[in-house]
Amino acid sequence: MKRWVVAIGVLAACSVQETPPADPTATAVAVLSASSEAWNRGDLEAFVDDYARDSTTTFVAGGRVEYGWDWIHDNYARWWDLGSERDSLRFEDVAARSLGSDYLLTTARFVLFRGDSVTASGPFTLVMQRIEGEWKIIHDQTGTD
Repeated sequence: MKRWVVAIGVLAACSVQETPPADPTATAVAVLSASSEAWNRGDLEAFVDDYARDSTTTFVAGGRVEYGWDWIHDNYARWWDLGSERDSLRFEDVAARSLGSDYLLTTARFVLFRGDSVTASGPFTLVMQRIEGEWKIIHDQTGTD
């Protein structure tokens, strides 16, 4: 009898579905705020931890499609390896909507800046997935102005 109770409990736990966030934009802002804070303090590992560690995670920019967390990590590592000071990062105009209970579609703008000068900026779109309770980027399409 105990085994049946345990089995039913496990099945019930596995079938629990997460509900969409009450405020998808606030959820996206929280993820992106942590991301920009990691960038600005020079913490590459925390910055790329926002991406799903999967070979199918996609990154689209500059007319190219790249795949995998490893590629994303290595691409951003160039900014850390240049030996010069990185520009600061902020995100603007963040908006998100739920695509079911475990997915968000997020649009925003990135702004790289040094002092009062903007050095690069552009719009981007992210698809985020809730994986083991955390929101991770599974697709990033970034443009530049």
